Amino acid sequence: MKDINNMSQEEFVKELGWIFEHSPWIAERAWGAGPFTSAEQLHESMVNVVEHSSLEEKLGLLRAHPDLATRVHMADASVKEQQGVGLDSLGEEEYEEFLSLNDSYKEKFNFPFILAVKGHNKDSIKEAMKTRLNLDKDAELQEALNQIYKIGQFRLEDHVQN
Repeated sequence: MKDINNMSQEEFVKELGWIFEHSPWIAERAWGAGPFTSAEQLHESMVNVVEHSSLEEKLGLLRAHPDLATRVHMADASVKEQQGVGLDSLGEEEYEEFLSLNDSYKEKFNFPFILAVKGHNKDSIKEAMKTRLNLDKDAELQEALNQIYKIGQFRLEDHVQN
């Protein structure tokens, strides 16, 4: 953590701006909350930035995430996370089912389905999609943000340890 605390804001954003998918503004704003004594404290500061951001910024953060199991350009961290649970090797029928679920989800909520996939497999992810499609918009907005916070925590922990 010492190295992170000695960084300029520009260096900090360059080092950690990717933790929250295509949203370096979170690291930029969290920088001022240092010095950080732990990865947990840094993560809490980043979550606090999101929680105190506007609805428009939150929706932008959600929309910066790729659809799960799609074959589009993604951030390197997302590619690795999806590969780790087998979403990169779906059969054609499974792929079409995920596309359909993603489309239904985006139509209802106007942002992609987001899940911290660590500890999941393609079947549990599919079930989570089906379940969360039944939530109301406010509950799902908060659940999607909670999933982003988990993703950020996993990424930050992996980055600090390596």
